Formats: sequence, C-alpha cells, structure tokens
Amino acid sequence: MSATKKSKGFQAFFSRFSSRVTQITGRPAAFLSALAIIIVWAVTGPLFGFSDTWQLVINTGTTIITFLMVFVIQQSQNKDTMALQLKLNELIASNKNASNRLIDIEDLTEEELQALKKFYIRLSRLAEKENEVFSSHSIDEAQINHNTKRHQRTHSKP
Repeated sequence: MSATKKSKGFQAFFSRFSSRVTQITGRPAAFLSALAIIIVWAVTGPLFGFSDTWQLVINTGTTIITFLMVFVIQQSQNKDTMALQLKLNELIASNKNASNRLIDIEDLTEEELQALKKFYIRLSRLAEKENEVFSSHSIDEAQINHNTKRHQRTHSKP
C-alpha cells in the first residue's frame, strides 16, 4: 500500500474518530463521568494521605486527556468550519443578487476584512435611512441600489 493511501486512510479514520469523540464528550453523561472521577479521586485523598503520587495521578491524567482532546476537537472544528463555509459559498453562488466576491472571503487578509467590514457598516447606515427592513444589497450594487430607490421614491410622489 502506498504512503498516500495510508495517509488518506488515517485521515479518514481520524476524521471519523474525532467526530465521534466530540459527540460523546459533548454530552452531559461525559461531564458527569468526569465529575465522578474527580469526586472518587478527592474521596481517596485521605486513603493515600494526600501524597504527591495521589496528586500526580490526577495531574498527569488530566494533562494527557487535555493534550489529546485539543487535537481531536481541532480536527472536528476544522471539518465543521469548512462545511459551513461551503454551505455559505453555495448560498452566495446561487443567489443572483449576492456578490460572488464573498465566496472564499476567509482567505482575505486581516486588512482586507477590516476594509470590507467598514463597507458593511456604511451599507448598514444607508439601510437605516430606508423604510424597508428587508432590503439588502451586494457589495457591487449597494450604493447604486440605494440611490435608485431614493430617486424612485422622490419621483413617484404626486
């Protein structure tokens, strides 16, 4: 078996594994189990004289679990984020009034995102002047649509 097939096999396994682990650990039963372990550990303190070894058991166990869970949760989070981005990209691409410039917006630099945020703040201020709550515009058409609507309102009055 080639290294690429092994790598993809492991990636698929790890993806399924991390999804399952995050589902299980996100349930109340998992929290209650962890709480029970801590209670048992605390109750056994007097039996072991609150020794360094007794403390080391919980410290080591929680450190190892935390270290491994970071990677498992991150894998699951990356997958969920990508799926969400793809769904949003599909909505943008399928809407004729939406700006396709927003597809893959997550790849922009911080400065580009800040500039885009300023644009949407300006767009929000323009929308506040309108009486219609549900009006929206793409990046390319915002100012033109706003001006057209204002022009139509002033010229349609008798």
